[in-house]
Amino acid sequence: MREEATAFVPGHVTGFFSAHPDEDPTKAGSRGGGLTLTDGVEVTVEPATETTVILDGEPIEIDPVRTVLEALEVPARVEAESDLPLGAGFGVSGAMALGTAFAANQVFERRRSRNELVAVAHAAEVEAGTGLGDVVAQAQGGIPIRLEPGGPAVNELDAVPARSRIEYVAFGELSTADVLAGETAKLSRAGEAALSRLVEEPTLECFMNVSRRFAREAELLTPTLESTIEEVTESGGQASMAMLGETVFALGTGLSDVGYEPSVCRTHPSGAVLK
Repeated sequence: MREEATAFVPGHVTGFFSAHPDEDPTKAGSRGGGLTLTDGVEVTVEPATETTVILDGEPIEIDPVRTVLEALEVPARVEAESDLPLGAGFGVSGAMALGTAFAANQVFERRRSRNELVAVAHAAEVEAGTGLGDVVAQAQGGIPIRLEPGGPAVNELDAVPARSRIEYVAFGELSTADVLAGETAKLSRAGEAALSRLVEEPTLECFMNVSRRFAREAELLTPTLESTIEEVTESGGQASMAMLGETVFALGTGLSDVGYEPSVCRTHPSGAVLK
């Protein structure tokens, strides 16, 4: 047993998706496309007599983190730091689950493979209703395209071969669990159409175009998001909504060009790693 281990997991912004439930959480998930970010979550795990979870210095309940530790049969202190807001469409809970899996495996010498750990974290997210595709995307990095849903044993991933500066502004939170618990048929039809288009033309420009159309067709845009995206688009930029949060993300300098003071990062070149 080691004293502690730390993992870094990139943030993940989903541009569009379709939901694919299954009784087996390792097979459930989503198809879709997104961006992983150099802004992410650093997760440190150390042995403890009982499990506690800390995010940016404050105690917090993140169900997927506890589920991961239960699956690995260990109690631990999990301390995470992130520049990203929780509940705003950046995959923070998925990052904490995946980072916990990687770091706990190292600390407690559980001898699980990378795919096994990704599957554990993915299943924990699905069971909690906090995400369907963040974990597998964060494990891969880059600009992943989720062609088939589920964990590593059943899914299929591709990617847009590009990098970009990313700007984002988070206006507030949306409940992923509430959206996923509701009627998702219309949303999923729009997501499947977006995926087909991106597969035909796997470029960043196409990704942004289909993401923006998806947000409209899925009827997820709030007035604030709609007006902000319109401002960027009218100025010649590319912007869309982060699924699922009241957040606008843009390529290049799209948000700063129209007067916002956004957070700035880049697409992340690789997936989650132990530090």
